[in-house]
Amino acid sequence: MKALTKYWFLEGFNLFKKLGMVSMMKICEILEMDNIEKGDPIKYSEKHKDSIIFLKKGSVKIVDSVTKSVKYIVKRGHIFGELALYDKEAAKLEEAYALEDCIICYIESEQMENLMEKHKSLKNGVLKIYGLRIQKLERRLSDLLYKDSATRIKEFILEYIEEFGKKNDEGQHIANNLLSHKDIANLTNTSRQTVSNVLSQMRKNGLINYDINSISINNNQNNYHI
Repeated sequence: MKALTKYWFLEGFNLFKKLGMVSMMKICEILEMDNIEKGDPIKYSEKHKDSIIFLKKGSVKIVDSVTKSVKYIVKRGHIFGELALYDKEAAKLEEAYALEDCIICYIESEQMENLMEKHKSLKNGVLKIYGLRIQKLERRLSDLLYKDSATRIKEFILEYIEEFGKKNDEGQHIANNLLSHKDIANLTNTSRQTVSNVLSQMRKNGLINYDINSISINNNQNNYHI
């Protein structure tokens, strides 16, 4: 891939906002690019092993390789695999799967460490991403202790639509329906049956609409009670 094309690839990432074009072009020289089809694993292959991955297009789910449960979702413009910078053994227990067709760039963790030592803004940016991910996991633990299953599922669904969706011409938030009921159950520490029941109740109450392709929040809903 030409350096200018790689530059375009990285330009949309907040992580590189403070780097000049010269530094960006040098980084582009060591990046590799790949296309991943929907449903395919990303970190099984040898070339993606111990790599920091930049997601330009699509969405990815990160899965615990032991329990096979979903840990978190990554959307376009974000990175994953950064755990390899801090705990290589723990990073080996993570797998990534494309929820839709994806375009990625990747760099070996050792090369990324070298870049982070040279560019403080890059180092701080990665640390911030890692910290936010830990905060989300801690919040899930807190929710498990203090919120019931229905509330956890409802809040997750609404946040998912707002984070991964876009507003249409009518101002309605709508997102691709990428997650299975099992995935949602993993992310909310509930069961598939409970997820199915809560989603059905949310639709019955007119809070959301969904089908096999999309899920959306109804505009006329100000009351989020299930």
